[in-house]
Amino acid sequence: MPVVNHETKEVQFKLVFSGPAMSGKTSNVAYVHRVLDESQRGDLISLNTSADRTLFFDYLPMSPVVMNGYQTKFLLYTVPGQVVYNATRELVLRGVDGLVFVADSDPQRWEANNEAWRNLLATLQNNGRDLAEIPLVFQYNKRDLADAVPMGQLEDALNPGRRPSLEAVAHAGHGVMETLDCLSSEVLTRFQQSLQHQEERRAGAGNHPHQDSVRSNSNAASTW
Repeated sequence: MPVVNHETKEVQFKLVFSGPAMSGKTSNVAYVHRVLDESQRGDLISLNTSADRTLFFDYLPMSPVVMNGYQTKFLLYTVPGQVVYNATRELVLRGVDGLVFVADSDPQRWEANNEAWRNLLATLQNNGRDLAEIPLVFQYNKRDLADAVPMGQLEDALNPGRRPSLEAVAHAGHGVMETLDCLSSEVLTRFQQSLQHQEERRAGAGNHPHQDSVRSNSNAASTW
């Protein structure tokens, strides 16, 4: 669930880049941080492990969406791809509002993709989350490889439900912002739909239909 900060008048959405180790999660988030203006983003924080990294930073979209007087902010995370870091991955995925699954187009990483996907599903289940309720975008990275796995094979193996998917060469920035734009748009659309449903339920229960969706709270931050 998004977090509402009543003091700063912000709604914060948590977006997480998942996928196998070395698939390009870090390249994606580092590129986004690099191209955004300093006034839009916070510092890039890196937690290093022996074989992978967890990155984090927050940013304001280039065209901020204001809902009921509250401005949107996105928090971008990567999660380590190796199974040994399950505890870290489970912690980062708590409260996730949107997911990018970064798949590796290298044919040598076929099983790593499948293992990472199965692990993501298990982690979400452990966190009590249903993937069907979470906006998800597949990014097929390293499309510049001469022997890249055909898109159709990747789609059939990982994305039979045909969620949104894009090709990318993350180290060069190709497809990175398009992936982020696709996910953030879906996250905001679903959130606005949920607000509309809340208003309809309140109206049906006899409450004032135009009651502000942001309720006052004694705490500085709360879930919507």
